[in-house]
Amino acid sequence: MNDKKTPGSEPIRDARVLGLPKMLILGLQHMFAMFGATVLVPILVQGYGLPLSIQTTLFFAGIGTLFFHVCAKMRVPAFLGSSFAYLGGFAAVAALDTGKYAGMDPAVKLQYACGGIVVAGLLYVILAAVIKLVGVKKVMRFLPPVVTGPIIILIGLNLAPSAVSNASTCWWLAIVAMAIIVVANIWGKGMVKIIPILLGVVGSYVVALIANAMGATALDAAGNVVPLMDFSGVAASAPVGIQPFFLAKFDLTSIFVMAPIAIAAMMEHIGDMSAISATVGSNFIENPGLHRTLIGDGIATSLAGLFGGPANTTYGENTGVLVLSRVYDPKVVRLAALYAVILSFSPAFAAIVNSIPTAIIGGVSFILYGMISAIGVRNVVENRVDFTNSRNLIIAAVILVCGLGFSGGITFSIGEVHVTLTNLAIAAIAGIALNAILPGKDYEFGADVTEGRSGDFGRY
Repeated sequence: MNDKKTPGSEPIRDARVLGLPKMLILGLQHMFAMFGATVLVPILVQGYGLPLSIQTTLFFAGIGTLFFHVCAKMRVPAFLGSSFAYLGGFAAVAALDTGKYAGMDPAVKLQYACGGIVVAGLLYVILAAVIKLVGVKKVMRFLPPVVTGPIIILIGLNLAPSAVSNASTCWWLAIVAMAIIVVANIWGKGMVKIIPILLGVVGSYVVALIANAMGATALDAAGNVVPLMDFSGVAASAPVGIQPFFLAKFDLTSIFVMAPIAIAAMMEHIGDMSAISATVGSNFIENPGLHRTLIGDGIATSLAGLFGGPANTTYGENTGVLVLSRVYDPKVVRLAALYAVILSFSPAFAAIVNSIPTAIIGGVSFILYGMISAIGVRNVVENRVDFTNSRNLIIAAVILVCGLGFSGGITFSIGEVHVTLTNLAIAAIAGIALNAILPGKDYEFGADVTEGRSGDFGRY
C-alpha cells in the first residue's frame, strides 16, 4: 500500500496536525455519512408497527461506536450505525399473531424483538471466542459465501413488499426520492456521491414541504386521503429530553426470528473490516484482530438491544468518507459518535425526522432493499462461487426456496411454549446444515484474496 503519490497526497493518520476546527468538521462529515441510514432504520421499523425510537437509535449508535473503538484498541476508524439486516426480523416479529403474540401490544412485541437482538449480539462474542481458539480459517469453512450470499439476497427480497406499500401512498414523491438518490450516486462528485441516501431524504422532504403548502395529499394505510405531512408531533415535543429506554424481554420465538440474522451480519462485519483494512493500508483483521472487532460489534449490538435500540453494524458509508478525505485517524470517527449521542437528547429533532412522509421512506426503501440483495449477489460474485458445481447449486437453491416459500414461517410447540421459525431462520439453518453435510466442500477462506475487494474472503 506504499504507492508513489504526488506531494501533499499522503494520507493523514493523526488529525491533530490539521487543528481542532478541521477535526470537528471532519467528524461532522462522518456523522452526515452515517446519519441518513441510521435514522432510517427506526423509521422503517415504525412503519411495521413497532415503536422503535429515533433518539434511542442515535444514542446507541454513538455509544456502540465508542465501545467498539475501545475493544479495537482505538485503531480502527469504523462507525457503528443501525443494521438493515435485521429489518426482516423486525417485520416478522411485528407480524407474529400466534400463541402469546396474539393481540400483543406493539410496544411489548418490540421488547421481545430487542431480546432477540441481545442474543444475536452474543453470537458475535461466541464466534470471536471460537476464532481466538481455533483460528478464523476453520470457522469460516462453515459460513462460506454460498451460504451467506443467498441469505443476504433473501433479506432484501423479503423486505421488498413493504417498500412498494410505502411508496404507493404517494408515488410521485417516492419517485422524486429515488431520482435524487440515483443522480447523487451516479453523477455526484466528492461528498455528494457518498451521502446519496441523506440527500434523497432531505431533497424529497423539501419538495414535500412545498407540495404540502400547496395542498398535496397522500393515502394512509387504510386508503384514506390525508395531508401529505403531519407536524403535530413536532409542536408537542420538547427541545431536550431523555431517550425512551426500556428493558428487552426474551422468548424462544423472537430469538429464533432475530438471532439467525447474525450469520449474515457477521459476514458483513468481516467484509467491512476487509474494506477498511484495504482503504487505510493496515490489516485490522490481524491487528487488533477480528476477534476484537467482532466482540466490539457484538456487545454494542447486545447493549443496544437490551435497552431498546436496534442492532449495530460497521458502516460502509464511513469507509467511503475515509477514501474521500484520506484522513484515517479514528479520532474523527469518535467525534461523529459524540455528535450522535448529543442529537439523541432532542425529542423535537426526533419528531422532525418522524414527520417525513411515508412515500419518501418507500422511495428510499426501493433503493436500499434492492441494494441489500445486490450486496448478497456481490458476495457470491466476488468470491467466485462455482455454480457449475451441483453441490453449491443445491445449497443456494434450498436456501432461496426456504426463504421465499415459507413466507409465514413454521410454528411448533415445545411443551406449552409456541416457537415460530421465520423463513430467514429456516433458510439459514438449512444452508449451514447442507454445507456441513454435503461432500465436496472446496472453499478455503483467505486463499487468493484480491486486495481491496470488500466481499473477497477466499476462493473455491
